[in-house]
Amino acid sequence: MNADEICFLPAGELVRHIHARELSALEVMDAHLAQTERVNPAVNAIVTYLPELGRSGAQAVDAALARGDDPGPLAGLPVAHKDLAVTRGIRTTFGSPIYRDFVPDVDAIIVERLKRAGAVTFGKTNTPEFGAGSQTFNPVFGATRNPYDLSKTCGGSSGGAAVALACGMAPIADGSDLGGSLRNPASFCNVVGMRPSAGRVPNWPGFSAWFPLSVVGPMARTVPDTALMLSAIAGPDPRSPISLQEPGSSFARPLARDFKGTRIAWSPDLGGLPVEPEVAEALNAQRRVFADLGCLVVDATPDLSDADEIFRVMRAWNFELCYGQLLKSRRGLMKDTLIWNIEEGARLTGPQLGAAESKRTQLFHRMREFMDDHDFLVAPVAQVLPFDIDVPYVTEINGIRMESYIDWMRSCYYITVTGSPAISVPCGFSRTGLPVGLQIVGRYRDDFGVLQIAHAFEQATGFWKRRPAVAQS
Repeated sequence: MNADEICFLPAGELVRHIHARELSALEVMDAHLAQTERVNPAVNAIVTYLPELGRSGAQAVDAALARGDDPGPLAGLPVAHKDLAVTRGIRTTFGSPIYRDFVPDVDAIIVERLKRAGAVTFGKTNTPEFGAGSQTFNPVFGATRNPYDLSKTCGGSSGGAAVALACGMAPIADGSDLGGSLRNPASFCNVVGMRPSAGRVPNWPGFSAWFPLSVVGPMARTVPDTALMLSAIAGPDPRSPISLQEPGSSFARPLARDFKGTRIAWSPDLGGLPVEPEVAEALNAQRRVFADLGCLVVDATPDLSDADEIFRVMRAWNFELCYGQLLKSRRGLMKDTLIWNIEEGARLTGPQLGAAESKRTQLFHRMREFMDDHDFLVAPVAQVLPFDIDVPYVTEINGIRMESYIDWMRSCYYITVTGSPAISVPCGFSRTGLPVGLQIVGRYRDDFGVLQIAHAFEQATGFWKRRPAVAQS
C-alpha cells in the first residue's frame, strides 16, 4: 500500500490494518507526515507541527502491539487537535496573539481520551481568534484555505481540522461547536462534522461547566469513522457536571438500519432563511435519496421563533464571561468582532437573560413536540457556498443584508439552541466544484440515530470520495 492510499484509507480500516500488523503505526504516521509537508504549505491547516512527537507516539503503539497489548480502538491514528483545545506541553494559542507562546500543563478531556484510545498527536489545527466566527483566520497564523478552491474560505471555527481531513493529513480530527463550528467547515470541505448532544463528550477545562450550547465533538471523512471517534471520546466524566452517563462504547455498534417508514421533515430554508440558489439546488437534488431509502419525506419546519434572540443573548453572555476581563487588559490585541460580542454581553441585563432562558425552554418543548411527529429534520448546513478568503464574513445573502458577523450562520445556530444533535454530511458540489453539506438533525439525545441515517445517506451517494486536487499526488 503506497502513502497516498494510506492517507485516504478510512480510519476504521487503518486501525484494522494496524491491529493486524499489516501496517505499522509508524508507516501510517510517516505517510501522513509526508502528506502534511507536501500539502499544508498551500492550505495552512496544521499550525503547530510536531513530526517527532508523532513518530515517537507511533513507535509506542507498535511496541505495545509487539508485546501483545491492545493500544485501543484508535490505535495508531494520527490526530491534530484544534488550537482551542488545551494540550499539555504543546503550544495552544486560541488563535490569539495574547496566547502566542502559551503552553498548557493539562490536556482537555477530549485530548486525554483520544490519546488513551491510541490516537497519536502530531500537531494543532488552525482556528479563528478564540473560535469567534465561521471563517478561519487569525493574526498568529493567518488564514486556512479551502482545498477545493484555494481562493475560498474553509469555514470555521474548526476550519483547520476540516482541511486536514479533506487533504489526507489526518484521518480523524477534533473540533468544537457553539454556532456551527463542527458543521460549517465540514460542509465547506466535503467532510463529516457532528455536533453531539450537550454532555455527550465531556468538555473541560473551561469557564462555564454548565453552559449547554458549546460542545466538543468528532470530525472525519466518513460517518463510520465519525462514530468510531465518538465511541472513544463520549462517556461521563466527573469534571463535567452535564456529562451524559451513556458509555462511548454504545457508538461502536453497527450503523446499518432499515429506514422504511422513517419520517423526514424536509426544510430547505428552516422557515424562510435566505439560502443561495446553488446551495438549495444541491440540497433539493438529494431529497429523492431519502425517499429511495424508504423514508416518508414531507415539507415541514419546526417553530423556531425566538431562536435568534436566544442564541445572541446566550452567546454574548458566554463571551463576556470568558473574555470580559481579558478585554479590559488586552483590548488592543483583539479583533473588532470579538470585542463587539464581548461588549454585547456586558450590556445584557438580568431580565434579558431571564427572558432568553424562558424562551429557550419554550423552544425546546416546541421542538420536542415537532420531533414526536418526525424522526429527523433535514436542512442546509450553511446558507452560502464557501466565499472569498479575504472576506471576514458574509454581509448579504440573496440581497438580504446580514447585520452582524454571525447572522449568516443562522441555519446552524438555530439548531444549536434546540439542544438537538446534528451532523453535516457531504451532499454535492456547486457548478464550480465547491462542496455543499446537508444537515441532519435528530431527536433530543438521539445521537446514534443521527449517525445511522447519515451513514445510509452517505452510502447511497458517495460524495465523500471526491478529493480536492491540491491533495492528490
